[in-house]
Amino acid sequence: MDPILFVASDYGKVIKTAGEHGYWAFRPAPLPRRLELPLTTVNLAVEAAAAVGRLGGAGRLIPNPHLLIQPYLSREALASSRIEGTEASMSDVFDAQASLTSEGPVREVTNYIAAFHHGLERLGSLPVSRRLLCEVHNVLLDGARGQEKLPGQVRSTQNWIGGSDVNSARFVPPVVSDMEDLLTDFEKFIHEETELPDLVELALIHYQFETIHPFLDGNGRLGRLLVAFLLAERDILPTPLLYLSAWFERHKSAYYDHLQAVRESGEMIEWIEFFLQGVAVMAIEAVTQAEQLTDLQRNFRARLQGDRSRSIEVVDLIFENPVVTTGRIARVLETTPQSALNYVNKLVDAQILTEVRGAPGRGKRWISFDVYSALVPGELPSFGDPI
Repeated sequence: MDPILFVASDYGKVIKTAGEHGYWAFRPAPLPRRLELPLTTVNLAVEAAAAVGRLGGAGRLIPNPHLLIQPYLSREALASSRIEGTEASMSDVFDAQASLTSEGPVREVTNYIAAFHHGLERLGSLPVSRRLLCEVHNVLLDGARGQEKLPGQVRSTQNWIGGSDVNSARFVPPVVSDMEDLLTDFEKFIHEETELPDLVELALIHYQFETIHPFLDGNGRLGRLLVAFLLAERDILPTPLLYLSAWFERHKSAYYDHLQAVRESGEMIEWIEFFLQGVAVMAIEAVTQAEQLTDLQRNFRARLQGDRSRSIEVVDLIFENPVVTTGRIARVLETTPQSALNYVNKLVDAQILTEVRGAPGRGKRWISFDVYSALVPGELPSFGDPI
């Protein structure tokens, strides 16, 4: 890490550790409780809040908003994991969920989903805090890449970002002794009342978490989960339908560059504006997508009008995951495999489902291409061609 690049002092400074093998590390300043926000930033904050409000309203109008949470979360989990270098596709994730398998890169994605659900459930009895983040971190790394790097425990040694060691790294987070004090202030900031807009506070919190980098691995994914938890805890969005990882993945270089520019040259306003733009864009996209999926659901139900079987319940399962197996249907509906197949055949006849070729050794599976296309625009499933 080149100390010459760090020319600002408002948000921290570089320090050199003692000893013969001393190295440069960044000591961030405590988060500011007040900020002079330019009019452009204030306007962006207002626009982002309005977009989130529209998404919240759309969530209340959807007959079964919980049906959208799982596919939205699956996309978030994949995008967040891809930022960290995980190689998997959305169809890999849907297929793994349908067949109850999670091997290789997909395990990181399914762990992210499990970590989200764990954190959201714990918010009922535990505030967003160091303790909650340690619990979620433990779930995040369970049996996946990084499992040997102290899951659930704040680091007691130095870590770094980029490069092969602390001397060649692009960024070296604070040393452990500084980190402990910073985490205390970080936790206080989360629960203090400031005059800053909520979404601006979230931008600051995400920046500070990524800069402190309190775990040996998984900080990026956990930092993005933290945003979702705060949206829920602060009741900014009653139904969790907003996820920012797709924005960060779409602009991955800018994401990292903005965070680093705060550390090096104090460009906090630029980071906040980038974050707010992401909130606004992803909220608007989520509203559009929710409307498309709601229209599809009504269309599918209309095609099955007069059908007195449980096929209509399978339609709801399709919106949770457009990849279907008879095993999944039988398990969720607590019915027999033959009954599950009968329901599938009715949906095939209604042109709702299409059978596709599964991977070798896997059983039969069907997919709703309409739902998949709405959830993953421009990406075709990778696990099979229509039969």
